[in-house]
Amino acid sequence: MTDSAPFLIDDTDLSGFRTAISRLTRAGYCETAVCERLGVADISFLQWRALPIYREERLKLRDALGSAIDLFLLQGAVPAVELNRLFDTNDQGALVRGGILVIDDNGVARARASLFPVGNRLVFSDHAWPKLPHPGQSSIPYDQVMSVGADSRWLARATVRRPVGATLDLCTGSGIHALLAASHSQHVVAVDINSRAAHCTRFNAQVTGADNIEVIIGNLFEPVQGKCFDLITANPPFVPSPVDSLRFRDGGNSGEDVQQDLIAGLPCHLAPGGIAQIVTELGERDDEPISDRLRRWLGDAPMDILILRLREHTVTNYAIGHAEGDYDFGTFLDSVHEWADNLRTQGYTRIVSVLLAFQWSDPAFGPPWIRSEETGAPIGSAGGEIEALFRTERLARHPRLYEILERSLVRRAGPTGLMEARMLGSQQGANAQAHLLGTSLPLHQWLVPAEREVLVLLEEPLAMHDLVALASELGIDEETVFAAVGSLLRRGLVLLSDDPSVSSFMVNG
Repeated sequence: MTDSAPFLIDDTDLSGFRTAISRLTRAGYCETAVCERLGVADISFLQWRALPIYREERLKLRDALGSAIDLFLLQGAVPAVELNRLFDTNDQGALVRGGILVIDDNGVARARASLFPVGNRLVFSDHAWPKLPHPGQSSIPYDQVMSVGADSRWLARATVRRPVGATLDLCTGSGIHALLAASHSQHVVAVDINSRAAHCTRFNAQVTGADNIEVIIGNLFEPVQGKCFDLITANPPFVPSPVDSLRFRDGGNSGEDVQQDLIAGLPCHLAPGGIAQIVTELGERDDEPISDRLRRWLGDAPMDILILRLREHTVTNYAIGHAEGDYDFGTFLDSVHEWADNLRTQGYTRIVSVLLAFQWSDPAFGPPWIRSEETGAPIGSAGGEIEALFRTERLARHPRLYEILERSLVRRAGPTGLMEARMLGSQQGANAQAHLLGTSLPLHQWLVPAEREVLVLLEEPLAMHDLVALASELGIDEETVFAAVGSLLRRGLVLLSDDPSVSSFMVNG
C-alpha cells in the first residue's frame, strides 16, 4: 500500500462520510438488492473471474445502484458522470481525503477499499480480490484487513442477538461483528493484534456512530485479563498453511496456532449465562473427532459445545484453492504440492468449516455435552435457532424428562417437510428425513420409523396419553413413543406446551 492508506478520517470530514453512506443507502445499496441485481443467491457467491459478465449482463443499466456496486464491491472504475450522480463535490472530497477514493485527472474514480453490504449495514474493509490492479497497491500486504467474506457472514447470521451488557469480539478485522453487536450490547470491546485492522474498526465505528465500541490492539484475551463477557465472537486465522503471508488468514502449519489459545481462554472470560460463538475451519483426522480436540483445549471447564458442520473440503481441493501462482503453471503446481504435503503431514483427511458455540453447562441437566450437526450455511438470522438447539438438547437430557412429558402437550415445532426414501424391492420400511420449513439453519434430520409415525400423528397438539393411545393402534408401545418424542424434542421438531406448571417443574424439578 502507499503511504496514503485507506481508513483515514478527520472530524471535519465525518459529516461528508455519513452523507455519502446515506446517499448509497437511498440508492438501494444493501445485501438483498445487490444479490438481486447481480443474480446471485448469496453475496458470498461472487467471483472475480465473473466480473466481465456481471458488468455486461447485470450492470448494463448504469443507475446509482449499478455504479455503487461496480465501484465499492466489484472494484471497478466509475466515470465522472456516474460519480457525480452518486456524490456531490463535498462528499467526494471527504472520501478522497479519507483514502477511500482515488480520482484521476479525467474524473474516473476507483475505490481503494470496498464497502461491503451486510444486511442493511455497510462496512468498509480491504478489497475481497486484492490481486486485481488498483492505484497505490503493488502487492498484498501482510497486514491486509480481511474482507467481509462467507465465513464473516455465517458468523454474523448465526450470532445470538439478545440484549447483553458486555461483548468481546476477538480477531475483529474490519470490526463487522463488533459493529453488529453494538446494537444490542451496552459495551463492546474489539481486539486485534493487527494495528491496521484496529484502525479499520475504529474507522467503521466512527462512520456509523457506534460510540459504545472500544478498540484495542492486542493478542486475544491479553488486553482484557480479569474481565468477563456475555457474548464473545471470533473469526480467527484458521488456515493450516505452509506459509505465513497473510496475518488474518494463516494459522500455522496446523491452523491451530491462534484458535487453540482462543478456545482455551474462554473459561476465564465467558460470563455465566453467556455464549461464545466462533466461525473457523478445523483439520479432521480419521482417528480423532473434532469434538475431542475442543474438549481438550477447554481443559476441565464444564461447558456445553455445539458444533455445526457447514462444509467439508478434501485435502486436494483445499490445497488447490489456496495455492499461489495463478499465472505460472509451474509455480502453481509446486504450491499445490506444498499445501497438500503440509495437510497430510498434519494427518488431516479433510478440512471442515464449522460454527462453534459454547455455553456453561447446567449440572441440573447432567454432565457437559457436545452436539455435532451436519447443516448448510445459515441463510438468514439464525441466532434464535442456535439458542433453541441448546434448550432442546438440555431438555432432552433432563433426568426427569418422562415426568415432564407426562404433564405436557406435544406439538410440531412448525410447518415440517418430510421426505421418504424406500429401496425398491426391499421389504424394509421407508426411511424418512424431516426438516422445519422456513428456518435459517437447514438442518435435515433422519428419522427412525417410530419417530416418523409420531411426527405424522401430531396433526394437532396432543397430551402424551392421547399420543400413546393413537400410536398403540399402529403397534408402537408406550416406551417407544416416549423415546421418539424425546428424540424429536432434541432435534427441535416438536415442542412442549407452555403450561406454567411444566415450566416450573423443569426449573425446580
